[in-house]
Parts: sequence; structure tokens; C-alpha cells
Amino acid sequence: MKIKSVKTADVKDKQVLVRVDFNVPMENNKVTDDTRITEALPTINYLLEKGAKVILMSHLGRPDGKIVENLKLDPIAEKLSELIEKPVKKLNDCIGPEVEQAIKNMRTGEIILMENTRFHPEEENCDKEFSKKLASLGQLAVIDSFGTAHRKHASTYGIARFIPAYAGLLVEKEINALSNLMEHTERPFVIIMGGSKIQTKIGVMKNFLGKADHFLVGGGLANTFLAAKGFNVGDSLYEKDQIPTAQEIMLETETMHGEFHLPIDAVVADEITVTAKTLDIPVEDTEGKMKILDIGRNTITEFETIIAKAKTIIWNGPVGLFENEKFSRGTRHIAVAVANATSNNNAKTIIGGGDTIDAINNFGMDLNKYTHVSTGGGAMLEFLEGTMLPGIEIILEK
Repeated sequence: MKIKSVKTADVKDKQVLVRVDFNVPMENNKVTDDTRITEALPTINYLLEKGAKVILMSHLGRPDGKIVENLKLDPIAEKLSELIEKPVKKLNDCIGPEVEQAIKNMRTGEIILMENTRFHPEEENCDKEFSKKLASLGQLAVIDSFGTAHRKHASTYGIARFIPAYAGLLVEKEINALSNLMEHTERPFVIIMGGSKIQTKIGVMKNFLGKADHFLVGGGLANTFLAAKGFNVGDSLYEKDQIPTAQEIMLETETMHGEFHLPIDAVVADEITVTAKTLDIPVEDTEGKMKILDIGRNTITEFETIIAKAKTIIWNGPVGLFENEKFSRGTRHIAVAVANATSNNNAKTIIGGGDTIDAINNFGMDLNKYTHVSTGGGAMLEFLEGTMLPGIEIILEK
């Protein structure tokens, strides 16, 4: 896959529209995890060094086409300014006369951050006129938001119909790492899947049937598979309508000689609180109002043993409700085991998904302990499925 890199573009004295992914965790109007902002810095700094006028676009949250006060990007502009040690001018919209004037007045080496693109419903609809208005603000576009590459939105796919588009350094790094994984996979190959929804993971699981040696499944995702095997999952989160799909995946894995590992025990509670009384029990003992909220000790040991021998690991999604300390043990152990496989076994480890990265950061662990940490959750999964992403399609060399 050959892409048009920003390194091949002439950006000197040009207004460069950069689609970044600053959809970061926030609390009390403060950025609580700046990973995605930090990941965009190499592209921003490169453009500044080359004499560009940098105009940043991003979304935050899901405002559904309305202006939502706590989803404005002012705290992000403040955090970016602090990280890059330069002033960042924040605008109150992403289109309109005021925006046009501010960009017209820009000098080389300046940075502007426009307001949340999703305050306009036309963004997610990839509206042609809205795309045209955004594109008119720059002379070329740089797509550096791998986290939104699987979406056909105006600020990515749409603008590329009107001005030349190039890959940013982050997107380039993501594509190289994931392409390399798909082309050169050492065994044993282990896929760890967590999170809650089966629908987002089906494609990857099916794509790697016959390729992966082990599937380790936890989180709410595992509950659906446990229910599909006939276990009582009590009052746990699971997707009843996806049981036939879960049964099909397990059967196909067996046919393809892969091993599908579900929790053999679990941490359960009747309520999700910091004072909840928990039990670590075999999965077959789950009943009544019990909620499965983490993998149990024996499952942790089994998963750790498999991970320790792996040479290639993909991990997407926490295996428990890590935000609550009582249900974080499983995810913490997986994070440590995968990091150890990287250093002790020289394993190639690819981590993805916002929740996975949040968990690792919450545990105070170093993201550099993994081979590659993807900024895209859904985009990473779809790329690994072999799907052509709209945000990547527009930056391919024709």
C-alpha cells in the first residue's frame, strides 16, 4: 500500500488543513489523557519547521450536530499550546466569515485550532457543500487522524475531493506498523479481544481464523460467547441477538485448528460500585443478579501463560471494568503480560482502542513497552479486517 506522504508535499507559506484526532478523555473541562494530542505533535512540528500555516481540525465526543458547551475544544487548545510551547489560536467555529478572516491573517509558523467539526451535522453526513467550505480554508490537506479513518466524514474524505490530500506522520506510522504485522506474522500468534460489543470484533476474528493460534476473549464480549456456550451469565452485560454469530465464530475457530479461550472463572458482583462485594467464582456458578465484571484468577494465569510464549500479539479492548479498582485486576495483568512478552520474548505487540490505552495509562504503565500503540480502535480493527478505509483511500498514490 503506497500512500502520499506529507514529506513529499510543498507546504512552505501554504495554509495547510490538518485533520487530527483530539477526541481525548476530559474531566471537569480538563484533558485527563493527552496521548492523542502528543501523537499528533510530530506532524504539527514538521509542518511548522517547513514554514506552513497550520490549521487544525478535530472532533470531540458525539454532539450530534449541535453546539455542546463541554465539548468545545478550548481546553484542548490550552493543552496543545502547553505541549508544543507555542501559542495556539482557538476559533469559535470551523466555517464562516470570522474563520476565513482569521486564516487570511495567519503568518507562517502560526497554529490555529478550529472548533469541533461535529457541531455541524453536515460533518458526519460528508455533505458536499460543507466539505467545500472546509476545503476552501486551505491549499492542501493532511490527514493525521487514524482514529477516524474508517469514517467517511467531511473533514477527511470530503475535503480531499477539492484540495490535494496527504498522509500525516502518525497515519504513515500506523499504516506501516499494521501492514507489516499482516505481512510478517511470527507464531505463536495471539489475539486478545475485550470490550463489550461483538459486532466491532467479528471482522477481525473471521479475518484471522486459520492465521491466529489463540483467541483470548474477556470483557462483556466474553459474556456473549459464554451465553452462546449455554452458560448462565446472570445479570451480566451481553448481546442476546449475537449468540448465533458467537457460536459460528467458535465453531469456525475449531475447524481452522485455532484455540478459542473464554474465561473459566470470573469476578462477579451484584452491583457496580466502589464498595461492591465481589466473588471470584467458576463461570458455571454465575446465577441470579450476579454480574461478570472481570476475568478470574485462574483465567488470568491461563492467559498469562499463553501470552508469555507468543511472538505476535494483537490486543484490543479491556477484559474487565477496569475503571473500577475492584474489577481492574484482569486488564492490569494482561497489560503487564503483553509488555513482558515484548521485552522478554521479543514479541511484536500491537495495542489498540481508546479504552485499552486509557487502561494502560490509568495503571501508570509506559506505552513505549509495546511495539506499536494504535490511536485508532475501530479504524485499527477495520484495517486488520482488510477493509479499505475511506480516510486512507483518499491518500493513496493513484
